Amino acid sequence: MLAIFLETLPFFALIGLGYGAGRSGFFTPEATAYLTKFVFYFALSAMIFRFAANLPVAELIDPAFLAAYLTGTMAVYLLATAVAFLRGRGMAEAAVEAQCAAIGNTGFLGIPMLAVLLGEASVGPVMMVLAVDLIVFSSLIVILITASREGRVSLGILRTVGVGLVKNPMIVSIVLGLCWSAFRLPIPEPAGDFLTLLGNAATPGALFAIGASLATKSAERLAVAGWLSLAKLVLHPAAVAVAALVLFDVPPYAAGVMIAAAALPVAGNVYMLAQHYGVAPQRVSTSILISTAASILTVPAVIAWVLTL
Repeated sequence: MLAIFLETLPFFALIGLGYGAGRSGFFTPEATAYLTKFVFYFALSAMIFRFAANLPVAELIDPAFLAAYLTGTMAVYLLATAVAFLRGRGMAEAAVEAQCAAIGNTGFLGIPMLAVLLGEASVGPVMMVLAVDLIVFSSLIVILITASREGRVSLGILRTVGVGLVKNPMIVSIVLGLCWSAFRLPIPEPAGDFLTLLGNAATPGALFAIGASLATKSAERLAVAGWLSLAKLVLHPAAVAVAALVLFDVPPYAAGVMIAAAALPVAGNVYMLAQHYGVAPQRVSTSILISTAASILTVPAVIAWVLTL
């Protein structure tokens, strides 16, 4: 456990450095926004494309893995939705809270960190997790919030979801990389060096951006945010572990990567969606703060456990 904690410490130290830069005003919110854009559209996309282009397509189409992750995640999603309804929240707020409980920071934190800690073989499973999060659950929150306001699911909603997926650089990078792999196209050496150089900026850039963005968030609704953080950091990996190891018999290494990915703190894009739709942004902000801080201890614990599988 201590060895894993020390291995994860530099990643969280980078987040802390970004947080300090943001809190001190040295890194302004505008600077954070542009750094996030650079990482999202360029550095992380280059990293994902390079990994996907060198992966056999079969490694990203594993029905048992996808079913296990979807089952475990949906169980926590439905639980968080039920708890929100029991507290008298409406569909829109319930959808946002469920997103906090079930969707982790796989893109900015998971891919860079798990590739180092669990080896590059973890990239395929992590990208499957990312694909499910983006295609299924990021679409679901938009559908539920919009439908709760309009009273129905229209073609316009589905069109908006489809356009959002097509424009998402992570989805585009995965698809293009897999197409490159499927046709067994070689990556020319200068292009490979370019992708490596640009992709290497993803890890420090993403972690610094996470910290700097946390500096602008405030802590309110602590009780609800604490529950959502518990659901994300403990219940989500536990549910995924049951689904992977008991229900679907996923191979131990892939199951371990899946569980580690499920243990990541609340994703930053949940806040962007909550702010965009005007649904409980402070609740999400606090959940991101609490879960990211607590994950300094919980993520190493989960990784130490999955390495014993």
